Amino acid sequence: MQISMNSVVSITYELHNSEGELLESSDKPVSYLHGGYDGIFPKVEEALHGKKVGDVIDLTLEPDDAFGEYDEELVQIEPATAFPSDQLEVGMQFEGEEPGGDVVLYTVTEIADGKVVVDGNHPWAGERMNFKCSITGIRPATKEEISHGHIHGEGGHHH
Repeated sequence: MQISMNSVVSITYELHNSEGELLESSDKPVSYLHGGYDGIFPKVEEALHGKKVGDVIDLTLEPDDAFGEYDEELVQIEPATAFPSDQLEVGMQFEGEEPGGDVVLYTVTEIADGKVVVDGNHPWAGERMNFKCSITGIRPATKEEISHGHIHGEGGHHH
């Protein structure tokens, strides 16, 4: 079977930055619904299309293909009084809302002089990535998975 629209694809993968540092990997297969359901980076999905079990892809992802460009406007300085002082520490994360209504995950990157620097960029934003994966399984998606836009069961969403 080849990967096609509405296939459930299982892969193991490694994600490295441009310096070759391993950022993330999966020894156990992870699965996604193939066909534009936003379960994997679009460029990776495009490279996987038509492949079969045992095939390996190895590609470079530019920032726009992965975690986006670094956006200086997502870095803000807030007064420390806007946060619960007993829980405030570098690395703490919280959700905020952009003016357009999008939810952004902010990370506290610095605390000094009564001010807190928060960054809404993904930690790997602006970086070129190398994505390598091996295809470990392919199966047709169920009608329910297709209607829900994600896989169910092992490695997928459970209702």
